[in-house]
Amino acid sequence: MREPRVTVAAERDENSDVVWSGTWVAERLGVELTGDRELTGLLGLALRRNPKRAHLLVSNVLGKHVPQRPSVVWHAGRELGLRVRDLLGDEAAARAVVLGYAETATGLGHSVADGLALAPYLHSTRRPVEGVDSAGGFEESHSHATSHLLLPQDPRLLAGDGPLVLVDDEFSTGNTVLNTIRALHELYARAHYVIVALVDMRSPGDQGRLEAFAQEIGARVDLVVTARGSVRLPDGVLEKGQALVAAHETATVPAARREHGGAAGAGEIIRVGDLGWPGDVPDGGRHGFTPAHRARLEEALPGMAARLAPHTRGRVLVLGTEELMYAPLRLATALEATGADVAYSTTTRSPVLAVDDPGYAIRTRLVFPAHDAPADGPGERYAYNVAGGGFDTVVVVLDSVGDSAELAASGGLLERVAEHAERVVVVVLPSYVPQERPSMPLPEPLRGPAFSSYAPDEVGWLLQDLSGVTLEAPTEEREEAIQSGGAHYAESLPVEYQPSAHYQELFHAALDASADRIARAVGVVTETVLAERSPRPVLVSLARAGTPVGVLMRRWALRRHGLELPHYAVSIVRGRGIDANALRWLAAHHDPADVVFVDGWTGKGAITRELAAAVAEFEGFNPEIAVLADPGSCVRTYGTREDFLIPSACLNSTVSGLISRTVLRADLVGPDDFHGAKFYAELAGSDVSRHFLDVVEARFDGVRDAVDADVKELLGADRAPTWEGWAAVERISEEYGIHDVNLVKPGVGETTRVLLRRVPWKILARAGAGADLDHVRLLAEQRGVPVEEVGELPYSCVGLIHPRFTRGATGVDGKAVAAK
Repeated sequence: MREPRVTVAAERDENSDVVWSGTWVAERLGVELTGDRELTGLLGLALRRNPKRAHLLVSNVLGKHVPQRPSVVWHAGRELGLRVRDLLGDEAAARAVVLGYAETATGLGHSVADGLALAPYLHSTRRPVEGVDSAGGFEESHSHATSHLLLPQDPRLLAGDGPLVLVDDEFSTGNTVLNTIRALHELYARAHYVIVALVDMRSPGDQGRLEAFAQEIGARVDLVVTARGSVRLPDGVLEKGQALVAAHETATVPAARREHGGAAGAGEIIRVGDLGWPGDVPDGGRHGFTPAHRARLEEALPGMAARLAPHTRGRVLVLGTEELMYAPLRLATALEATGADVAYSTTTRSPVLAVDDPGYAIRTRLVFPAHDAPADGPGERYAYNVAGGGFDTVVVVLDSVGDSAELAASGGLLERVAEHAERVVVVVLPSYVPQERPSMPLPEPLRGPAFSSYAPDEVGWLLQDLSGVTLEAPTEEREEAIQSGGAHYAESLPVEYQPSAHYQELFHAALDASADRIARAVGVVTETVLAERSPRPVLVSLARAGTPVGVLMRRWALRRHGLELPHYAVSIVRGRGIDANALRWLAAHHDPADVVFVDGWTGKGAITRELAAAVAEFEGFNPEIAVLADPGSCVRTYGTREDFLIPSACLNSTVSGLISRTVLRADLVGPDDFHGAKFYAELAGSDVSRHFLDVVEARFDGVRDAVDADVKELLGADRAPTWEGWAAVERISEEYGIHDVNLVKPGVGETTRVLLRRVPWKILARAGAGADLDHVRLLAEQRGVPVEEVGELPYSCVGLIHPRFTRGATGVDGKAVAAK
């Protein structure tokens, strides 16, 4: 197993030209900013109008609140990127992806990616873009505007296994970054994360969280920063800060050009035509920025600066707008390279108090209405330290979305800036909107005998055939990777269990004993679907446990009603959702309203919740699932709520058409592919898939009257889910010291899966459970797993996966479970 570790690096960056004493906030609130000698050149203190955090760390090299030489700003980020490259080595750096945070760190993150040279870049955004699907999102706890979206043009950008480099301006509590890693790690587990920030401002209480987090996810986490320090906040500082802000909100800002002898009034506003921004290069990293984009931009920058320079005079400020930080920064660096006197900063949505005092970081503030169609609606925006900065020319750089009526309106950004400069030059870059990638035509469903041992009319598999790929891994190795976060369970396959002769005898005995109950449950769930959902439903089973049930429901409808129901099998993966391409295929061939999702049984309801969340993104599909058995009380369409043995749970592929469980791995499944699975044709000699179906179907006629009585009773009953199974799992998890409820698998079916595919710790069996658990006891004996009888248990049994791969887990006796 990888050894999780954390390293912290800090070194001095280039000093800035802007210096303040920082005494104003300290004297009035008792806030102390302390740290190493590099910190004094990087940070100042200000106050902001924010109900969550009163103080603001104002960076001198970020280019957000304080105008700074563009070369200083760019090199501050690029040098961090070079250090990350040294840390990773060239090979790993070439596989890295850099993620920056909106709005403050979009330019910093892009500059870090420049230092890595070959890394693609993506930044989060608060601006939704029509036609671009979100690949995720997160909340920023201390911010006044919290919702972040991830909108990569290529959805595979975040799906690789190379290092993920996350860049923010400061690392304080670490909540935002760690929550992002946790969310992305659940979807696309990686072995290595690097957190990059200008300053590490963690409190002593937060210092150990990063190492504990690395241990928790089982990955390496590095921290690379320029300087370290801390902020001491006295009691009541939030309330005192808010009162201080309220008292000074009406402070006036000084007029600008007087320092240079200019007359007060409005400067001229001119628009510059096309500077020659490369048409195929995005204006930033909102949808991804590749090394090829970087190369084309570098080539075009000198020419753009040459076209811009004649429109400027005197001291120049290049002013970016909110998330659009990198493009104006690079235009500014190119203009600076011509010998011009250039500073750089950007507007922001963050409301900060301005105080005209040498000991305060934010001397002046311009206020104007939002002009870029923000998701949160109209509101104020701000430009700091522009007024009073002595700038003769202000070059306002924005994207075409921001070139709105509000921009040029009375009181808008251009008018406010023109009050403090002789000339305002407006540069509009084309907003990059990814062209909708044409969807590739999807293949027709796979069918037997070429794929699966089922008859071709009984099920069509909306999967791709991965039979030629080696995907199996030893059980313990696979379990370690899953629990450590090093791999998702859907990225590999367990080695197919080959049942002993004794176990096969148990399967046949269980099938014979339970066939009537299964037939009755099949009839009940099918009749309920026909009565309540659709007279001609399209059965869509969740591969693979749901597929035998879907075939049996199809046979019941044909035998009882003469209905030839379409039946397909699709993949759904916990933590990653349903196969979107499979839904796209279904929507193109059937009315989504007729689709009924089918599964074998419910445990704690994880897949039920997963399906509801996944289908919500697609129009017309009903997320309600129909199951043969619902012991967890998670659905309202079921055949029974008894927890009894469904013999198809006893075996793997040999009772499921010789098909493996489904696979979702970025290097095998592209954006236009179905999820994958294997066809184990070599196991045909052990296949009992059709035998299972035939034995159950032979009991249909004998249970018809019981089915009719059950359905009549059910259709008038309250069948709302109670989720009592979930409550039981949480109780068991707490009682047995298992920190992750995913390691608790309730019900006969799930317990059987634990014994066949995972590393079981122990089995809890309800006292008095009879023959339904014979196969469980046999498997447990073969694997040396204890079976513990429990008096109060809503399921026949519960399988507990061994938590030995999860550090800090404890066993039922309270002793620590050994970590491997």
